[in-house]
Amino acid sequence: MIYRFITLLRFRVRYIVKMALAVSLRKALFILLTVTIFVLLVLYWNQSVLKPQFLNSAHEKSPQSSPRFKDNLIPIEKKWTYKCAGDKCVRYHYSDVVKGEKRVPFITCSMTCGEISIWPQPTIKTAVSTKSLKFSMDDIQLRLDTPYKGVEKHFRIAFDLFLKDLRHIQRLNLPKRSEQEQETERERSANNADGQSRLLTGNAIVANDKQRSKRFQLDQRIKGSHAQYGENIGAASILSRAFSTRKQCDIDSLTVNVVIHKFSDMHLSLETDESYQINTAYEKRHYRVHISANTFFGARHALSTLQQLIWFDDEDNLLRTLSKVIIVDSPKFRYRGLMLDTSRHYFSLEAIKRTIAAMSHAKLNRFHWHITDSQSFPYVSKHYPELASYGAYSDHETYTLEEIREVANFAKLRGVQIIPEIDAPAHAGNGWDWGPKHGLGELSLCINQQPWSFYCGEPPCGQLNPKNNNTYLILQKIYEELLNATGPTDYFHLGGDEVNLECWSQYFNDTDLRGLWCDFMLNTMARLKIANNHIDPKVVAVWSSGLTNTKCLPKSHFAVQVWGASSWQENYDLLDNGFNVIFSHVDAWYLDCGFGNWRATGEGACSPYRTWQNVYKHRPWERMRLDKLHKRQVLGGEVCLWTEQVDEGQLDNRLWPRAAALGERLWSDPDDEHDMDVVPQDVFKRMSLFRSRLVELGIKAEPIFPKYCARNPGECI
Repeated sequence: MIYRFITLLRFRVRYIVKMALAVSLRKALFILLTVTIFVLLVLYWNQSVLKPQFLNSAHEKSPQSSPRFKDNLIPIEKKWTYKCAGDKCVRYHYSDVVKGEKRVPFITCSMTCGEISIWPQPTIKTAVSTKSLKFSMDDIQLRLDTPYKGVEKHFRIAFDLFLKDLRHIQRLNLPKRSEQEQETERERSANNADGQSRLLTGNAIVANDKQRSKRFQLDQRIKGSHAQYGENIGAASILSRAFSTRKQCDIDSLTVNVVIHKFSDMHLSLETDESYQINTAYEKRHYRVHISANTFFGARHALSTLQQLIWFDDEDNLLRTLSKVIIVDSPKFRYRGLMLDTSRHYFSLEAIKRTIAAMSHAKLNRFHWHITDSQSFPYVSKHYPELASYGAYSDHETYTLEEIREVANFAKLRGVQIIPEIDAPAHAGNGWDWGPKHGLGELSLCINQQPWSFYCGEPPCGQLNPKNNNTYLILQKIYEELLNATGPTDYFHLGGDEVNLECWSQYFNDTDLRGLWCDFMLNTMARLKIANNHIDPKVVAVWSSGLTNTKCLPKSHFAVQVWGASSWQENYDLLDNGFNVIFSHVDAWYLDCGFGNWRATGEGACSPYRTWQNVYKHRPWERMRLDKLHKRQVLGGEVCLWTEQVDEGQLDNRLWPRAAALGERLWSDPDDEHDMDVVPQDVFKRMSLFRSRLVELGIKAEPIFPKYCARNPGECI
């Protein structure tokens, strides 16, 4: 009996245990399923954060990254670490440092050691901390405060472009957009225009504080204590990476607050206020950037500056920025230009856009598009397609009106104005020879005439017929088309380069040829007014020549782009005669010089090569000792790239970083505290870092010295 009872009891206990285990197992499985779902959600939402964690070396990149992007990555230098000593980064072999000490990449040291590394240098006030903070792309958000719908639409697109550049900097995968997506962006940009242009009269934000850029120790004002450098991510599972990425960051949220309240205009003019302020605050793991500007263009420049205050730390695989920043900035000159000739060689829209994007980083604001010349006429006019039909190199080497509009919209989002130029009356040969066949008479004279050296500056010759009214009608229609494509403007370039009176004298030998040139320029200006809805542009520009000082041109309307040498008397004569000027001196700001003669006869090239130091140190307003009145007549300057010996393969390294040197000269115009022909060491450091930024963003800029010199500041200069 007792035995049966014990057996029954065992059976009952075993049953209860089995039931309990079954319930526990079900609970355990439910908990495990819940954790798995949670982990999958975390991995999904953090996939953009996880991607950079795998980039532990220059060779460990995702195969989905575009080959072009890979080619432009700055290699990760795991073997070196840097320390700040005497405002200079000193290099050490990482194996020689104390065990457990964190490796400091060169860029992190450079951004937190010595003076601030921004190009161009801010003009009014700069104060930054030496402390840096880590964050990721996912932390960034925009808060925009503006009453103007047009400004809001454009700035939100500009901010998206800013984020796209940061993704490049952080080395995140960039999925290739479809043609439909690209077309949608173009239409979105094209439809966001705000209407007619207004002249802006804003003042600079701060005028009295002329404090030079010095690095101030502001760390003590920042609440909370955070290590300057984060911890390494060791070899761990994907799950630990997902949770440790957030832990690694010093910033949980990065908010960019932008205020644009004063002007609604979306068309850059010579009166546009381009000033801005940046002020940052960091508290309780929240980082706030406050940007205030009077115009879209000032706020756009602020984004360019902010982007330079952010860098990729390849030790942590995260972005960094300075914990405290105060910048008040405004340009010294209104016109900061770059001219590209697309007639001698054709350049694709991609190359032109890449150039404009690089301009925005250097705060250059005018893209002077020398579209046509005597060699080719690549612009396809809607009213006169014969010009391109007879003048373009091929059907594929042309620019349509829609493509010019596309480039203009692209440029506007980057704070750049497109200034198209159809050179006239000289430099107009191929493309103008169809007039007699269509009953319009001779539109151009001396086309392909030999010996060319008698009748033009370079072959082939061609100069518009000043006594054929059809010539002016064609120009009027072209001006109308270009103005519609590029938007309202207060500045237009009529050309006027290298007019050859010997050409005209063959046909009009009983005429005052200088007076004939005056008639031509005044007629084209009148046609421009008609094309511009019967409104005179505030400034009409022409190239300098022996004819521009002729008293017929009204100085109230005409500005002269001076291309001759800075020592020529014409510089003084034009200013004394009351003309506003834009300097493009051949001896400093012609970037095609120094590559040898391209033809057997005549002076086919200018020498020597213009280095970035030549560009940077050229201050004609100082060397000419201009008084305040004459200095006010200097609208600014422009680097020029004529393309007899340049095609798309050389474009980037011919322009960059030399064009950026002009950016600082015209934005900041730093004083020559040292010898006028010597560039200070800190400028070399900032230029080298800026060149590296351009390379990171896909611009194949030429180096300014050996990489050893870049990584060992001060040793080579």
